[in-house]
Amino acid sequence: MGRLAQTEGLTEVQRDILATVRSFVDKEILPVATELEHRDEYPTAIVEGLKELGVFGLMIPEEYGGLGESLLTYALCVEEIARGWMSVSGIINTHFIVAYMIKQHGTQEQKDHFLPRMATGEVRGAFSMSEPGLGSDVSAITSKGERDGDAFALTGQKMWLTNGGSSTLVAVLCRTDEGQPEDSAPHRSMTTFLVEKEPGFGQVRPGLMIPGKIDKMGYKGVDTTELVMEGLRVPADRVLGGATGRGFYQMMDGVEVGRVNVAARGCGVAQRAFELGIDYAQQRHTFGKPIAQHQAIQFKLAEMATKVEAAHALMVGAARKKDSGQRNDLEAGMAKYLASEYCKEVVEDAFRIHGGYGFSKEYEIERLYREAPMLLIGEGTAEIQKMIVGRRLLEEYRS
Repeated sequence: MGRLAQTEGLTEVQRDILATVRSFVDKEILPVATELEHRDEYPTAIVEGLKELGVFGLMIPEEYGGLGESLLTYALCVEEIARGWMSVSGIINTHFIVAYMIKQHGTQEQKDHFLPRMATGEVRGAFSMSEPGLGSDVSAITSKGERDGDAFALTGQKMWLTNGGSSTLVAVLCRTDEGQPEDSAPHRSMTTFLVEKEPGFGQVRPGLMIPGKIDKMGYKGVDTTELVMEGLRVPADRVLGGATGRGFYQMMDGVEVGRVNVAARGCGVAQRAFELGIDYAQQRHTFGKPIAQHQAIQFKLAEMATKVEAAHALMVGAARKKDSGQRNDLEAGMAKYLASEYCKEVVEDAFRIHGGYGFSKEYEIERLYREAPMLLIGEGTAEIQKMIVGRRLLEEYRS
């Protein structure tokens, strides 16, 4: 194990958890990841193994059957898993966001009902905010929830639903205008609904359709889908937190911790790309010596390693800030922005080190080259992160 991306100040329990996850990644994920990815096959055996390790309940409190660990511990585990295969970390991330939202904002009944089964992975979460026509403009959502007796009728179309087919619980953001004046801000008329469903595709419950998987350039294996609601009836007690109009804030809280997760994924993929690059550079010979002995390659390796280290440090800082109970949208935005951008650059440099062989599907770097771009978009683009960071800086340095 190399010296990069080490984390100071961890407890013995944290070190043991990370060692266990790293061992699982080395033995159970890395040997099969590229083959499964090329087939776009869901990693069922890997997911079952992670259930047994308790990863799905890592941040769920012990009183609900989880491990009660910190965001830092979770992020470091995600970093390790993404080093093995980024798609697997995505399967966990959406589950984690929904569990976090229920823990932070749910009613006691919702916590008692969902969290114990989410901790074991029996209930698997998905997170649905985006729509086909809005991208990052969350205030423009058109999906609606209208009061219908003791329930709500949900209608609309959602997009980019990770775990759309495999999940059994989806947190869905809809517009609910009840009790709000017509001129109220759009974010005050949004509600999060906890929608239970059967796994699979097609009509998964009356009024709810999950079309087939979206065919993607990378980020394969994990099922990414649309979600179509036509008069989907959801009981009023499945409004997250028990009251309408709070959905925007609940979702943004979930996205904030999700950005730390995406930063961790970027760190993990970048670490793996560096490992592949430095290993290949010592095996490949040109002009009578390993290419690692050429100054141009050494410069490239030095730049890659520095980016890996910097992204890791920023991600750890953002996680620790959230764990301390402080606002961390500035740090999370910085970490997500830097980690995803540096991940893309480190992966491309490793690709260049491989030369023509990097273009071959026989080499792992080809997979990473297709996976890295997703991190530039997921949980908000670089431009969105810059807007968040810029606004927060102006708050902090107001003249």
